[in-house]
Amino acid sequence: MTEALPHNPQDAAPAPARKPKSARRRSREVALQGLYEWLVSGAEAGVIDAHMREQDEFNRCDLVHFDALLHGCIREAADLDAVLSRHVDRATTELSPVEHAVLLIGAYELKHCLDVPYRVAINEAVELAKSFGGTDGHKYVNGVLDKAAADIRPAEVQAPRPRR
Repeated sequence: MTEALPHNPQDAAPAPARKPKSARRRSREVALQGLYEWLVSGAEAGVIDAHMREQDEFNRCDLVHFDALLHGCIREAADLDAVLSRHVDRATTELSPVEHAVLLIGAYELKHCLDVPYRVAINEAVELAKSFGGTDGHKYVNGVLDKAAADIRPAEVQAPRPRR
């Protein structure tokens, strides 16, 4: 016999509390939105930056990280695309703008944010793709960035994992 679901929502168990998003995660999300706008519209970085700063949750971002991601990805898009192009199955311009923006952020963090372990950079990009991308986009992002990490941070990727 199966147990009946409670009829009164107040009788139901409370939903598990969600861990609040870190300031860095928020900065990645807002930078992703800005990069998406840049890829789709071609607007200038300053215009996009101003637009992103008007967002409700912007004040909860890590401002330094947001600036580095948005402006760094735009400034270095050609170099980042060159790294990514070795591991994608088509031209980066043919990728979904969401997955392309996520890959730019992941590649930028792998290249410049050495305080972020490579596995964390990949995981954060995968989480962005899960939240904003297509159904299986996160799998594609994971595969591409895993290969790119081996190019960008070979010593870190090849280092043995510490035992727990």
